[in-house]
Amino acid sequence: MSRRPPYPSPVKGGGDIFGGEGIFEGSRVKTIRYRTYILVWLGLIVLTGMTVSLAGMNLRSLSIFLPLLIAAAKSGLVLGYFMHLRYETGLLFKLMIPIVLATLTIFIGLTFTDVAFR
Repeated sequence: MSRRPPYPSPVKGGGDIFGGEGIFEGSRVKTIRYRTYILVWLGLIVLTGMTVSLAGMNLRSLSIFLPLLIAAAKSGLVLGYFMHLRYETGLLFKLMIPIVLATLTIFIGLTFTDVAFR
């Protein structure tokens, strides 16, 4: 006796290996092809190679800025595609980014204050 799930299959065609992964978008299913994930993965590899190659260069003032910029691009790719935030909607997602940034700012500020007054 098999029970059917209360929701439709997120992958078109019942989940074949070449079809892609499905994302629920309201009442619709958004299909993401595996090719997209492979291209994002290759992009992450290229960005990692750029970070490693920049580590050996003497770029003076850009030595910190460029790796941080590349890290921000890599985290954007991971958040957007692998964590499916690119297709996320709603109030919760719109509130999440400012709250996380405010928390990070508070922690960094408290750390600098602690170091400055030792």
